[in-house]
Amino acid sequence: MLSVPRLLHHLMQLVCTLLALLGNTARFLRLCLRSPAALAAENLFLRKQLALYQERHIKPQRATDATRLTLVWLARCFDWRHALVIVRPATWIRWHRQGFRLFWRWKSTPGRPPIPLDLQVLIRRMACENPTWGEERIANELLLKLGLRVSPRTVRKYLPKHLGHGRGKHAPSQRWRTFVRNHAQAIIACDFCLVVTATFRLLYVLVITEHASRRILRTNVTSHPTAAWTMQQLREAIPTDHTYRFLIHDRDAIFSRDLDQRVRHLGLRVLKTPPQSPQANALCERLLGTLRRECLDFLIPLTEHHLRRLLHEWVRHYNAGRPHMALGPGIPQPPPPSSVPLQAHRHRLPTHLHVVARSILGSLHHEYRLEVKVA
Repeated sequence: MLSVPRLLHHLMQLVCTLLALLGNTARFLRLCLRSPAALAAENLFLRKQLALYQERHIKPQRATDATRLTLVWLARCFDWRHALVIVRPATWIRWHRQGFRLFWRWKSTPGRPPIPLDLQVLIRRMACENPTWGEERIANELLLKLGLRVSPRTVRKYLPKHLGHGRGKHAPSQRWRTFVRNHAQAIIACDFCLVVTATFRLLYVLVITEHASRRILRTNVTSHPTAAWTMQQLREAIPTDHTYRFLIHDRDAIFSRDLDQRVRHLGLRVLKTPPQSPQANALCERLLGTLRRECLDFLIPLTEHHLRRLLHEWVRHYNAGRPHMALGPGIPQPPPPSSVPLQAHRHRLPTHLHVVARSILGSLHHEYRLEVKVA
């Protein structure tokens, strides 16, 4: 964007050029009223005077834009190559090319056309209402919830400058990631994270997740985690008719040998991660990081019941309302396919629909959907 003083300077230059062109046009019209003999005599008189300057090798002043445009316009009326003496013909042609460049720059609009203004406002609204969202998350929200196809690069173009939206780093282990991808349908994982309440009480949150769909099977809170309590949570999370084959967890003392033996009775094989290798349980670790970045880092739980209620609301949003890039993008528990059709125009909503937002965790996050406008 140009600053105000530069914009005023360009406007003044444009006004001066237009005034000079109007003055030259008035002089030309006045000369058209004179007789051809008088014009020929005046032309010869001016040529004689110009020859005196050429003999003394006096360099003329630099021509202004108005002078160049006037000379180019007058050149259409006669053979200018024999009358031009103050510049060379190559300079004359260069003037014409510069004028064409200015004309073409004014006529053409370089770059991608901007998206509609209401969509720009909606992108900035999503970014301001959800400070932890990045460009891909906003693009997925527009695609899956509103049916608007906007690329993440286009979203990044219209994000507020004061908000930092970076991209996460990829997992460093390609071989384990390949294993997880090939067996995702049969893998579940679990892990604990620590939460501190307002009274500095330590609470432990257990998260059990499914690899294939990224769905959270169960979360619960306790102040004294034991192997028996953890086993009870696994029983309640895993249905009797499940198709899972593997359970991944770390080498915490809570996951005792007795617990692993009972897990085998559920039809699961336990895969313990290597010591000091959190990347071996990357999806569950990433889930705990998302839980902190999108929920726990912005809230201070008061009691165990309060924390359990916050987790219940966030898990419901995570499973049924949060887009995931690893799913295509998709949602672990997606809505019916017909409920969010792709719009006919990439960047415009139908006139009979409008965007409705539902706040999550006291407006920390929002979910967006389309509704028919009320007449």
